[in-house]
Amino acid sequence: MGRPLDVEFGPITTDNVEMLRKVNLACFPVQYQETFYKEVTDRKDEGLCKFAYFGGFIVGAACARVEVMANETTKQRLYIMTLGVLAAYRGHTIGTQLIQSILDHYEENKDTEFKDVEEIALHVQISNDEAIDFYTKHFGFEKGEMVENYYRRIDPPHCYLLYKKLR
Repeated sequence: MGRPLDVEFGPITTDNVEMLRKVNLACFPVQYQETFYKEVTDRKDEGLCKFAYFGGFIVGAACARVEVMANETTKQRLYIMTLGVLAAYRGHTIGTQLIQSILDHYEENKDTEFKDVEEIALHVQISNDEAIDFYTKHFGFEKGEMVENYYRRIDPPHCYLLYKKLR
């Protein structure tokens, strides 16, 4: 683990969304559809979707959304769609700072905007032990059920639902 780098956060907008596409291409084994990028820019919520900047350069990004929990009508969860840090900047707490900033945004707005949000969750490929450890050890997420054939174009196609109760 290298020394922690202090990053600044900035919004993802229609003017810079192509940089998000580049970060995602560098970080993930799948390509995200245009609908993903449109959803991120339409949201206009830099508390949930943001870039991490170091020295004026984009070094990572996190994108989350609010969604209704399965089998519920009013209960919601924050869903982490992506968290990516460029390889040269990993191990410097940038991913930790991005996730913590989303959790801080929730805490600041839990009685208003997020009053129905009960948990934060994401899907992680079953072979991605580094990501599973990151969320369970740093943030107290629990490993939930395995979802078979969640991914279409990567092997293995299965994932775990990781979640953390917020209330």
